[in-house]
Amino acid sequence: MATTAATSAPTRLGGRTWTSLVILGLVGQLAWAVENMYLNLFVYDTITDDPTAIAVMVAASAITATLATFLVGAASDRLRKRRIFIAGGYVLWGLSTAAFGFVSVDGIATIAAAGNAVVITVVAVILLDCIMSLFGSGANDAAFNAWVTESTVPSNRGRVEGVLSVMPLLAMLIVFGGFDGLTQAGQWREFFIIIGLLTTSVGVLAWFLVKDSPTMQAQTDGYLKAVIHGLRPSVMRATPQLYVTLAVLAVVSIGAQVFMPYLIIYIQRYLRIDGYAIVLGSVLLSAAILSVIGGRVIDRVGKVQFMTPAILIFAAGLAAMFFVRGMVPVILAGIVMITGLMLTLASTSATIRDYTPADRVGNVQGLRMIAAVLIPMIIGPFIGSSVIIGANETYLDLGVEKQVPTPWIFVAAAIVVLLALIPVRKLAKS
Repeated sequence: MATTAATSAPTRLGGRTWTSLVILGLVGQLAWAVENMYLNLFVYDTITDDPTAIAVMVAASAITATLATFLVGAASDRLRKRRIFIAGGYVLWGLSTAAFGFVSVDGIATIAAAGNAVVITVVAVILLDCIMSLFGSGANDAAFNAWVTESTVPSNRGRVEGVLSVMPLLAMLIVFGGFDGLTQAGQWREFFIIIGLLTTSVGVLAWFLVKDSPTMQAQTDGYLKAVIHGLRPSVMRATPQLYVTLAVLAVVSIGAQVFMPYLIIYIQRYLRIDGYAIVLGSVLLSAAILSVIGGRVIDRVGKVQFMTPAILIFAAGLAAMFFVRGMVPVILAGIVMITGLMLTLASTSATIRDYTPADRVGNVQGLRMIAAVLIPMIIGPFIGSSVIIGANETYLDLGVEKQVPTPWIFVAAAIVVLLALIPVRKLAKS
């Protein structure tokens, strides 16, 4: 079993590996940014303002994504191939993303009773979101992440995770800077088609760019047995550090999902900051730079040792977000909050890779999805939704009263995040 100890001379990665990491990581996160941030806004602005609809959509997507990661992870382990799942998955992922551009209440109303059009549209979006998550998670969360583990070693994983952790931030910067005007103008079809075609194009490129690692180790279990391998109690007892680290990831991710699905809506509707793209752009760019620097520090001081300060930075940023109102204070608090989140994810993700058995790399991606996506996206958004409904604050939009997220979502998130210090302490003693 690998160790999480820091080393003074990280092993260098080749240019082709870095190119694959950056291109596939960035474009994959562009597609996830559409699902995790803009799809919620799409539903809120064009279909319904009911926060429960968003919470249900997020939960359904999380369940689908986790199942897809387990299934594709086990399949790629047995076949000892990642490239075909990465390339093919990205192509289908892009096509399903583009399909959102053709879903609307008006379109549904032409084939359904007016009173049912909204409900049917919500159901259609949720189903399409599940399809997109199926392809996206199989390609990115299962195959790509397994390939990353096999293409790196413990001495350089902090640096690699530092870079990968900023990809969601850079992706959101690109979306905000390049495509947010389309959503503001209501041009959702063009928005989804552009992101979808870009993702599909990278899938084609991946076929020529990615090489399967020669160090991949095969396992001989039957397929279904391989799928559920990591869920067996005997396996958990044999590798306790892996599962404690997964627990840290789960708690932190739940905290992030309490506020993340509602963040853009909060800035737009509660804080009434018209230039919300400037706020998010400033926060994401600053956090990206600090996270890359932090990745180098993680390799030097040790991944587990880095977790506690990273979690405390995240919680401090969440607490600050409760109080700030103007654009500049929100930017400063947001930088602390998102930097803390990214550094926490980088240190925990790198530790998970260190504790991953060499013949179960794909299977561990399914376990990671349970911790990072399934549990957080089922629990977190519903905590946030409950806080929003309990606060019962509204605003008028063209004479229509709509519910709006409140600062209390950040307090709830901070309380959850601080609970992650419990498994971190256990991990440090192991």
